[in-house]
Amino acid sequence: MHSREQWTWVLRKEWRELLSSRSWWLLLGLTGPLVGFAFIGAVRTYGEASGLNGTAAGVGEAFSPLVGVWAPTFSACELAAVFLLPFVGIRLFAADAQSGALKIEAQLPISAIARVSAKAVVLTAGWTIASLALIPAAVLWRSYGGTLYAPELLCSLAGHFLNAGLTLALAAAAAAVSEHPSTAAILTLAVTVGTWMVNFVAAVQGGWWDRAAAYTPTSMVAEFQRGLWRLDVSLVAVVLTALGFGLAAIWVRIGLTVRRRAGGSLVLAAVAALAIAGASLVRPSWDLSESRANSFTRADEAALRRITAPLRIEAHLAPEDPRRFDLERRALRKLRRVLPDVEVRYVSATTIGLFEQSSLHYGEVWYELGGRRAMSRVTTAEGVLESIYDLSGVSPTDIGEEPFRGRPLAAAPRHAGAVFYAGWPAVVLGAALWRRRRR
Repeated sequence: MHSREQWTWVLRKEWRELLSSRSWWLLLGLTGPLVGFAFIGAVRTYGEASGLNGTAAGVGEAFSPLVGVWAPTFSACELAAVFLLPFVGIRLFAADAQSGALKIEAQLPISAIARVSAKAVVLTAGWTIASLALIPAAVLWRSYGGTLYAPELLCSLAGHFLNAGLTLALAAAAAAVSEHPSTAAILTLAVTVGTWMVNFVAAVQGGWWDRAAAYTPTSMVAEFQRGLWRLDVSLVAVVLTALGFGLAAIWVRIGLTVRRRAGGSLVLAAVAALAIAGASLVRPSWDLSESRANSFTRADEAALRRITAPLRIEAHLAPEDPRRFDLERRALRKLRRVLPDVEVRYVSATTIGLFEQSSLHYGEVWYELGGRRAMSRVTTAEGVLESIYDLSGVSPTDIGEEPFRGRPLAAAPRHAGAVFYAGWPAVVLGAALWRRRRR
């Protein structure tokens, strides 16, 4: 057989393995109710907040469907990717080793990379089928009278596919390195919990931990769910996914000694580390949300782009101070996307700041720009912009931009329970029985 025919043969074999996997059918059956539970709760809360005769005047992003409906709904996919999808990947990789198929495939004139790529394609297809549970949610939302903004939905979907890719790559590497599926499951869970710990430490310590936490799956998905597409995060996710499947390709080569496979793994990890370091320096990002929740107004952005001097900010706020969260989330994240050189330094003696309130300088935010300094205690986006404008001498020009007024919708989640709790499991069960009968 030619190499293309051999790869097609392996691809079909992996597809049959996926359809025979109980873990995949379980993932498929549970994804619908998970999405339905999140969607029903989000629509009910959104409708109650909108009121029967709710008006959009002045509510801004509070009535953004992306924030109120789709972020919670897509979070169900995140749960499925974290807790269910790894077992599907482990099953597909570990089954070959346990059945002896791995030894047979090793005798074929087809590279390990090609074999692993076939598994990756099949697993991606399996996750795509499970993600089809989002389609009934979109159809129901439209039937209620809601609107769909394609760019922000595609951004959220891309984030969850990148997250699924990371999960599958981690499961593939763990299954290939370990000798038993249970060991691979423990390794996968350990790495997942480790990323959660990085996020927790970053929330307390800040600094270097905060920069590292930006590339964890949880933070990555959160940014995509806000409609923000960061090129550096996307590139890092792609590199880590390639690293995971690359390690799997190395360790499925059972004809090599453990020492050679370990050496190849170290070389691959070093190359990936250099690629990640380079990707982290990439700055472009795109705000695809309808409400422009990740950006200043266009007038403010035009004014800020006229500032070329480096900006230094020193905030005397503890990591768990709500004012620090407000400053970072609503002002500094947007500021970094516009100004080319922004350095932020947080100063605090404790993590909670409870006993620092009596300190003379606690709560101060110092700005340094072009040799001039100014201090403010305001942590809102408006206060930050005012301080920067005072130092730079620039001011925004009104361009007549229409602010986002929100899209309230007083609707109940009608028929959603029947679709997700009865219809979806019935379809999956019917497909599983049909597949079993064919076999």
